[in-house]
Amino acid sequence: MAEATVFGSPDELKTAVGRHLGYSDWLEVTQDRINQFAEATDDHQWIHVDAERAAKGPFGQTVAHGYLTLSLVSALLPQLIEVRNVSMSINYGTNKVRFPSPVPVGSLVRAKAEIVSADAIAGGVQATFLTMIEREGAEKPCCVAESIIRYLTSEQPADETESAGA
Repeated sequence: MAEATVFGSPDELKTAVGRHLGYSDWLEVTQDRINQFAEATDDHQWIHVDAERAAKGPFGQTVAHGYLTLSLVSALLPQLIEVRNVSMSINYGTNKVRFPSPVPVGSLVRAKAEIVSADAIAGGVQATFLTMIEREGAEKPCCVAESIIRYLTSEQPADETESAGA
């Protein structure tokens, strides 16, 4: 089981820029997960949900949605990092998202991450992580993204429009 790197406060992130956080546990991407994502997003493209047609397609079987793969960052990154003494953390967004290789159904994926930056903001620290989702046995990662998280030390951000991404 992955062991998270623990930071006692958001400010400690500022001295950890460049630090590799390790690897998450492996997670199987099942057809049920793919189907649930298709239902939630109304993206029912055949390469994701039609096993018979996908078997004759470019990947030889169904594959996960790129955005499903990206969404796994929210499940896997917390296995790598714990920041204490925060009132809340906010997924602020992503930069430079790419999907270099597919995630066929039944694949095992995991995340690895590095702290790219950590800067003071009103009410806390904004950290950017270079996060890669890799598939067991694949040469290329499935997803590469810079994930941005705001670690806030007060219940209310100083500027609500700024923290809402507006």
